[in-house]
Parts: sequence; structure tokens; C-alpha cells
Amino acid sequence: MKIATWNVNSIRSRLPHVLAYLKESGPDVLLLQELKTTDEQFPKTDIEDAGYHVAVVGQKTFNGVGILAKHPIDVARRALPGEAGDAQARYIEAVCGGVRVASIYLPNGNPVETEKFPYKLAWMDRLIGHVRTLLADEEPLILGGDYNVCPTDDDVYDPDGFAGDALCHPDIRSRFRALCYLGLTDALRATHPQSGVYTFWDYQAGRWQKDHGLRIDHLLLSPQAADQLADAGVDKDPRGKEKPSDHTPVWCELSEG
Repeated sequence: MKIATWNVNSIRSRLPHVLAYLKESGPDVLLLQELKTTDEQFPKTDIEDAGYHVAVVGQKTFNGVGILAKHPIDVARRALPGEAGDAQARYIEAVCGGVRVASIYLPNGNPVETEKFPYKLAWMDRLIGHVRTLLADEEPLILGGDYNVCPTDDDVYDPDGFAGDALCHPDIRSRFRALCYLGLTDALRATHPQSGVYTFWDYQAGRWQKDHGLRIDHLLLSPQAADQLADAGVDKDPRGKEKPSDHTPVWCELSEG
């Protein structure tokens, strides 16, 4: 079973790239972030014509998460528990083909001196609490998405330059470690321990051409899913296309249980 995650930075702008990826790579599940569209305007018919079921939590202009799957999608949650008043579309959770998955678009948190940073910290605390509950069910679970976290200096091309950024802030990294320490496996790091493995390249200053990237998109696996982990990787091809997202897909493959 192949599960991928991709921040598409506007599904309507990137639809041809997404359809091409579904055709060429054929993931069983594709977790999407930063859809930047409402549920009603999501190109559901195009995706269904490609052979995929669709579940979306959209938001006009900002955020938005979705799940595309070859199997029927049994949606469990359309928001992260813990704050009923939070209207930002950043979390969707479902069961697909016997595996529980969640598409996560964690807040960026910049600038750190604004209210955006404590919102990110609080969101991560809510995520940790919810994942603790999910892990108690002892089932295959994959939490994929744009976490907006570089877990270590190995995950950023310029550690000194990003030292004060919310993506690399010690408090943010501490919470990411706490999340992983619940018993989750970072699929990409488990299979590619070397530095310089990136999933995001800014549009500015030739970052893509210079390979000045960040690793901020992650697939975190429960012990039951990690036991089946066969491989993982980054598909860089979509980032090199015309008018790409600034992120590229990250994927993992699970062997048959």
C-alpha cells in the first residue's frame, strides 16, 4: 500500500500536476494540504474520473486539507479535537483500506513575535493529545502532511539562517519530538538518515535550482504501520515542472500485513 502526502499550494492551480501524479505514481492514498478552495469548488469530478474517492475540508483562499484514495473513505474527523472555535481547515482523518490516515496542515507560526506562534504551539499540543488517544487503539495509523517543522538542523539547508524561524524554533522542535516519542516513526528519516533530504524549496532566490530546501513534510507511522514499512522517499519530479507547488510529494509503502 502506497501512501503519499503533498502540499499542492492551490489544488485548482496545480490540478494538472496532481492528475499526472495520480496516473504516474498511482498512490493508494494521497493526502493533500493547502487546497485554498472551498468544498464546493474542489475539482471532485476530475479526481473521481482518475479513479479516486475524495474527502475534503476546504476553506476559501487559505488552508484546506483532503484525502484521495482508491478505497472508499470512511471519514472519522473533519477537525482536530480540542478547540471547537478553531475554524481553520487543517485536519481531516479517515479510514481507507484498513489504515487510519490523517492529512495535517500544521500552522506556520511566523512571525514568532505575533499571535501566530502561540497558536502553532497550542495546535501542536492538541495534536499530541489526540494522537495519544489514537495510538491507544493499536491500529495502523499514518499521520501525513505539511508539519511546518524542520525536526533537526539536518533538515534545513541553512541552519544558522533559520535559527530564529518558527519552523526551527526550539519550542517547536521540542513538541515535534514529544509527538514522535509517543511511539511514532518518521518514515522518511527511517529510510533516508542522511542530511540534505528536502521536501520544500521556496520560489525565491533560485532555491530549487540551488537545492536550498527544507524537510517540513512528514509521514509519521504508528508501531503497527511502522512494522509494515517497506520503503519511503521524496518524488522531486513535480517540483521541477512548470508552475509547480513549492512542495513535492513524500511517500511511503507498507507491505501486506
